[in-house]
Amino acid sequence: MTQHLHDHERWAQALEQHPDYRILRRLVPRVHYEDVAPGTTLMKGVVLDTETTGLSSQQDRVIELGMLLFEFDPVSGVVHRVVEVFDELEDPGFPIPPEVTAIHHITDDMVQGKRIDDARVEHFLRDVQVVVAHNAAFDRPFVENRWPVFEQLAWACSVKDVPWKEEGFGSAKLEYLLQTQGLFYEAHRAETDCHALLELLSRRLPQRQQPVLLSLLETLNQAQFKLYALGSPFESKDLLKQRGYRWSPELRCWTRLLSTQEQLQEETHWLRRRVYGERKAVVEIESLGGTIRYSQRGGQRETRAI
Repeated sequence: MTQHLHDHERWAQALEQHPDYRILRRLVPRVHYEDVAPGTTLMKGVVLDTETTGLSSQQDRVIELGMLLFEFDPVSGVVHRVVEVFDELEDPGFPIPPEVTAIHHITDDMVQGKRIDDARVEHFLRDVQVVVAHNAAFDRPFVENRWPVFEQLAWACSVKDVPWKEEGFGSAKLEYLLQTQGLFYEAHRAETDCHALLELLSRRLPQRQQPVLLSLLETLNQAQFKLYALGSPFESKDLLKQRGYRWSPELRCWTRLLSTQEQLQEETHWLRRRVYGERKAVVEIESLGGTIRYSQRGGQRETRAI
């Protein structure tokens, strides 16, 4: 078997030399990433993924929670090692929809009578400086509803907080991003997805030449803003949608998330010119810090005339 593996690797290396071929290797989860230089102060982070019974954090339930506790250098963004692995299943109390099981392959029999250990979750999160999820806006509301301890932590999103498009990537999907690094894996189980995400965080962005994790860390102390385009004309809906706004049925207005004061100022100018036709208008701005953003809890709001 070992000889066959060596033969396969030789063939793969030979194909890699040809411009018409690209090779994908199976992701092998690892514990050690980089040696720690003497005198380096490390911090702890968690990468997190959930599998759920559906898309609604109010009606659906977490049935699998996966987390990797890892150490990193907060100055360089270098990932050093995995300290602990967490993966547990939970019975939601009702049947898992078949169309959901078809995605993550978690069955009713697998979760029957099981419950995720609350005390272990809280212990796992001690001294953690950041929680990273790939699409944190999905995972965070689910875990906060089940474990309020997550409300106290700063969160980062490896979809939204990394400039993938500026770096030349055509998608922010985790499977695609790993494939650009020459790796593939079996997606849609929580622990496996966590290993895939941590591997991605350890890689370097091609333009910035810095670890992906560092780009996330740089966003933690930045305010994030949610802009509410109050009273926007109906005929501007397509323009707003193209600009990245989302319709909020509950509030009956279009909203958009922005990362900096500069983006906020630029966006209010754009709204006045393109949406409100230079007429006087009022928008609402919600400030979201690291312990609020990507949750469904509200931040501080203010009304501003533009």
